[in-house]
Amino acid sequence: MHRSVILVAEPRVSVRDTVGSLLCQHDFQVIPTSGADLTREVLACGAELAIMGPSLADIHSLSAVAKQIRQSPGWIPLLLLVPDSSEELAIAALRAGVNEYVTFPCSPTELAGAVRRCLRQTTRRKSLQAARSPVPNNAGVMIGESQSMQEVKTYLSRAASTDSNILITGETGTGKELAAEFVHRSSSRSDKPFVTVNSAAIPDTLLESELFGYERGAFTGAESARDGKMKAADGGTIFLDEIGDMSAYAQAKILRAIDSKEIQRLGSVGMSIDVRIIAATNQALETLVREEKFRKDLYFRLNVARVHLPSLRERKEDISSIASYYLKDFNSRFGRQMQRLTDSAWEYLLAYDWPGNVRELKNVLEAISIHTSSTDISAAHLPRYLREQCEGQISQPDDERKRMLSALVSTDWNKSKAADKLRWSRMTLYRKMAKYQVPKLGNQ
Repeated sequence: MHRSVILVAEPRVSVRDTVGSLLCQHDFQVIPTSGADLTREVLACGAELAIMGPSLADIHSLSAVAKQIRQSPGWIPLLLLVPDSSEELAIAALRAGVNEYVTFPCSPTELAGAVRRCLRQTTRRKSLQAARSPVPNNAGVMIGESQSMQEVKTYLSRAASTDSNILITGETGTGKELAAEFVHRSSSRSDKPFVTVNSAAIPDTLLESELFGYERGAFTGAESARDGKMKAADGGTIFLDEIGDMSAYAQAKILRAIDSKEIQRLGSVGMSIDVRIIAATNQALETLVREEKFRKDLYFRLNVARVHLPSLRERKEDISSIASYYLKDFNSRFGRQMQRLTDSAWEYLLAYDWPGNVRELKNVLEAISIHTSSTDISAAHLPRYLREQCEGQISQPDDERKRMLSALVSTDWNKSKAADKLRWSRMTLYRKMAKYQVPKLGNQ
């Protein structure tokens, strides 16, 4: 039977023991700690809930701890024990990000009830993450048949057959993590782990324990040994996202691991690892190198195989296939019956510049699927900001390529119907498609 693991952080041993005794009466497993380095202890211990004792009820410290934990991949709920008659402090703690509070002293039943409410939040969060995660078979699916995307996929397939490090560049939302998954699934390492690290999200104080792991007793709260992300990816691929935001300290640590193919757990000796490194950034690393904000030696280690992902505004012919993919996905996940986008909706989608790229398109369609149960999606269903930005372009679509794409998309890529709509011959349509490098999807 599973016993939930709970961290109890309180400097006073007597209070810590009392709380631990109350929890043990309800068959919870307790990890006691003084709370000297609370953020590190909470993220490192592997607990499902952290209880902070009354001695730690300082609102400024709580706010900082709660913020770091919420932003961490290892998120767990926080429960605060507050002294009796401290309702003002309890309310401030909830606003700071603490999930639950209990006045202390308290009964075993009262404490156990609060603990179970917090644990249910953990369960719901995990369920939601699982529901939002792509189906494993679809991981690394890169949608698009435009010439630019075909070139990207061809290059990534070639790179996947090697073991070289890869640097993926591109604007936010262009699908850099999908590209990394595509490489991994196409490589000889596909049956091994694919581990993602948000380089900007790990503070320097937690970097070594998160990336390289630690031994039992390496620091306060390290009750058992734990593998870091680099070891977890052993034999497979590690994806370093937002590498341009990595601190100088982190860059030095990563560089050493790449050069030596070895990592060192906190409190232990080095161990060899075999990982393929894929890094991604939306920044110009060359500029950061010139400004001495990014290590030149690390840049050269990462910039071996390099690919740039085009923005969505540069490959608008792919909007149709991307939208169709996500409409089917949301129909399946949310029980909707969205069948098609009307001509007016397509005009807006093709006129808009998509500064958030594929991620923004996905979010727009997901928002529509939440707010409507209609089978046909019209322009009226699109966000107001999008429609207002495109108003001047919709009434007079003088861009020939845009008009052609709109006609092709609205006729489901039926060339005969699209040509009729444009009042062109089919041969003219084919010539224009070749001129503007539009792929020949569909039939007729």
